[in-house]
Amino acid sequence: MPVRHEALRKAVIETARAMNDSGLNRGTSGNVSARADDGFLITPSGIPYDDLTPAKIVPADLEGTFSGKWKPSSEWRMHADIYRARPEAMAVVHTHSPHATALSCLRKNIPPFHYMIAVAGGKTIRCSDYATFGTQALSDTMIKALKGRSACLLANHGMICFGPTLEKALWLAGEVEALCMQYFIASQAGEVVLLADAEMDEALERFEGYGKQEAV
Repeated sequence: MPVRHEALRKAVIETARAMNDSGLNRGTSGNVSARADDGFLITPSGIPYDDLTPAKIVPADLEGTFSGKWKPSSEWRMHADIYRARPEAMAVVHTHSPHATALSCLRKNIPPFHYMIAVAGGKTIRCSDYATFGTQALSDTMIKALKGRSACLLANHGMICFGPTLEKALWLAGEVEALCMQYFIASQAGEVVLLADAEMDEALERFEGYGKQEAV
């Protein structure tokens, strides 16, 4: 039986598998979604990514109504709220990557120790307040931490980010994890020297054209 948005469903599966293969996630703890029509397509709850098929990717609207026989990820609220709040978001990746998760347990923002912090849209990568997984409270504090940003840490939990494509969202997750690892290593070596506001302003300005190639 044909599956609506089959190509996009396959892309969601490929992204989820790549997330685990890259070490950004383990098991089924993370989740992936892509915007579709008036809602989104999201990985199901508790099914190993190697066992996924396009038919098992769950369609949902932005109010949390699902179709099909598979239950969506328990974190579907975060995905729905990002799509509601951020029209530019076309894909969402949530991971429990090692260094981002470890630093999220400190409940501190990642400061501007490196200009690549600007990749998430601001001078810091914020950490949300803590709330139980799968709850509206978690989604609410996440949206607050994402104000003016495309990625944030989730206190005692992990990280979440979004992008214009599944590929870009996964790439951003990898960049955030790398920054968290670098900050952790630097913190062990001594007092981290932070960039000044003016230096981060320049980095943010340069990032406006980062990765954008002119058509040839």
